[in-house]
This record gives sequence, C-alpha cells and structure tokens, in this order.
Amino acid sequence: MSPTKIAKKSDKPLLGQILDLIPSSLLQTTIGKYESDKHCHKYKTYDQLVAMMFGQLNKCHTLREIAQGISISPKFLADIGLEQSPAKSTMSDSHAKRDWQVFESLYVGLLTHFSGLFTQREEYKVIEQIKNKQIKLVDASIMSLCLKLFPWAKFRTAKGGIKMHVSLDEATMIPEMVNLTPASVSDRRGADNFRYPAGTIVVDDRGYFDFSLFATRIEDGNHFVTRMKSNTVYQSIEENELPEGTDEHILKDELIYLTGQAARDAGIGHVVFRRVAIYKEDENKVIVVITNNLDWPAAVVGQLYKRRWQIEIFFKLIKQNLQIKTFLGTSENACKSQIFIAMIVYLLLELIRRTISGVYHCFGHFVTLIRVCLTQYNRLEYIASEIQITVQKAKRRYKPPDTGQKTLKFG
Repeated sequence: MSPTKIAKKSDKPLLGQILDLIPSSLLQTTIGKYESDKHCHKYKTYDQLVAMMFGQLNKCHTLREIAQGISISPKFLADIGLEQSPAKSTMSDSHAKRDWQVFESLYVGLLTHFSGLFTQREEYKVIEQIKNKQIKLVDASIMSLCLKLFPWAKFRTAKGGIKMHVSLDEATMIPEMVNLTPASVSDRRGADNFRYPAGTIVVDDRGYFDFSLFATRIEDGNHFVTRMKSNTVYQSIEENELPEGTDEHILKDELIYLTGQAARDAGIGHVVFRRVAIYKEDENKVIVVITNNLDWPAAVVGQLYKRRWQIEIFFKLIKQNLQIKTFLGTSENACKSQIFIAMIVYLLLELIRRTISGVYHCFGHFVTLIRVCLTQYNRLEYIASEIQITVQKAKRRYKPPDTGQKTLKFG
C-alpha cells in the first residue's frame, strides 16, 4: 500500500468520529457548570447533543425523524456512545427544560479549544494596508416564527421571530460571538456586549449607526466602518483630494464633525470623523460610510465596507445547510438550544473541511458529503479526502441464458 494512501475502514461510524472531536473534559466541565444532568437518568446532555447533531447533519425536520433515523441498529447506537435510542416525547421534554446555555457554553469552549487551527480561509485576500489587523463583521438575521406557536418571540402584530446577532471573524469566517434575542430587539441593542481588543476593525451596516456605540468603540481603541444614515447632521471640515486615474468609484472623501445633539450627548461632538461616498456600479447607487480612521486610503475604506457582504454569505450558508429555520420545539429554550447545536455542527464541519480534508470542498457540497456518509463505517479522513462527486458506471448484472420460455407481458 502506498504510504500516502488513507485507510478506508473505521470501527466507528462517521457520526461517532465527528463526536470524538469534542474533548470529553470540556463537555463534562460544561455539563457540571450548568448541572444539566441533575435529576436526569436516561436522556442526558450528551444524548441530546448526539440526537440534535444527528438531526442537523441528516436534515431531520421532526423529532420522529431523529428517533427513527438514529435507531438503525444497536451497534450504531453503541458506537456513537448511546445506551438506547431516544423517544420522541423524551426529546421534547428535554428541549423544553434543559438550559440552552450549556450548548452556548460548549460552543464557546470549542471555539477557544480549536482557535489556533482556524487560520484565514483559503480564498481570503489580504488588504495590504491593514494586513496585520483583525477585522470583525457584525450583523443580525431573523428566523421567522409563527406567533401563535411561539408567543415569546413577538415581532410584529401577527408575526414572530428570533434574531441571531453575530460577530464574525472576517479572515476565518467563524462566528466569535453569538447573541440570540426575540426579533423585536434592534440590531444595535443585540450587539451591546460585543467588545473587542484595541486595534480591531469593526465593519457593520446602518443598523449599528449609533453615537453611543461609536463612543464605546473609540474608548476601546477600535476602528470602525459603518454605513451612514442619510439624515445625519454633520459639519464638513476639510475635503481630501482624490487620486487621479484610480479608484474612480470613490466620489468624495471628507473630514467632518457630528453636530447633532445626540452626538454631543454621547461625548463625540468634538471627534473628527471621515465621511466617504462610494459608487456601487452593480447597484447603480451611492453608499456613504463613516469611519474614525483618518489615515487609510479612501479605497481601503471602500474595500472594508464591501467585505461586510461575507457575513451575509455566512447567514445564507447556515440557513441553507443547517436546521435553523424550522424548529423542533416551540419554547424559547428549545429554539436557542437548536441554534447553538447548529453552531457547534458548523464549527466542527469547518474544522474537518479546513484541517482534515486533503482536498478543497465548498461548504454546501461538504455538508452533503457528510450527510450521505453519516452512518458509514469509513474513516473521517478517507471520506473528507478521497470521496469525490464523479460520474460512475454501473456494473453489468449477470444475464441468464435464454431458455426459450416466453415472458409474460402486462399492459
């Protein structure tokens, strides 16, 4: 056998191998912190994690699908660490009662544990002028809910929803902070606890145009690029010259004071900001952004704001490939548990895709590959590196000799 050839067979199914990536010490510490197994004899935290991860990876839309799919054989149950398959009613009760924060804490712990392995994504392009800076993208996305079934998630008169506020590392495409709230909570208020080390660059949209938030980021030593509201009151101090023959999409670059009462109340009325107007040719419109950095070329400001689109791609990826739009319980606890388990799955899949796989897979295709191989007893490295989507020819079946007997035809 060639020394580079990857062994195929495993004594555990693929799901069991993915679960083994979660350090048992971290899991037990998290369970102990929240006492999530207290007074629980059968369907423990680990059982719920396994069942819900199976549901995420196998795109199960109901608890019944999870219960039936996971109980394919006693050997499979043993090999993924379960003593028995979960009953639908047991799962429903645990989703309502077990504190969702145990799964949030597990996600944060896994993020810390594997942080050194998530280097910048393969397709990442460095902006030379800020190549040593951390860029964080902030945005929120709503998962719509039926208000009659989810009364705690009131959004509008006849509509409910849960909002996912995310701070995403732009180089790695890994969410570093996630906050779940009812959809009625504004984007700005959902990011109240998003604080960053000095020197971090924060890029966000118009929903985060807030003077007190600007003051906090200036105090923390952060640079920010935020889309400006059209009714903002300001005074132009100086207009910067635009380079000739290059960066013609930059229409204006000027230094300003924010002169409104709200800016003065926030203590930033004396701070010099920069207002940059950018023409978006694909949409035929002008975007105006504000930043507290006075030194970058205007084109860099435009590039940074353009990168905000990456967080939109992230939301699209998880909504299309993981189960966070349809929920397997109606309580707030059940919904938040499901979302954080989905985030754990996303983190583990990205870990496998970037550090274990020997070939490049786009995320959507990789999720499909994992799903169709989930119960196979093949090694994780083999599945991630050797299995390719190719056209296969069927082997011809044995054709018995003609005996002269007539074949009955119907229809």
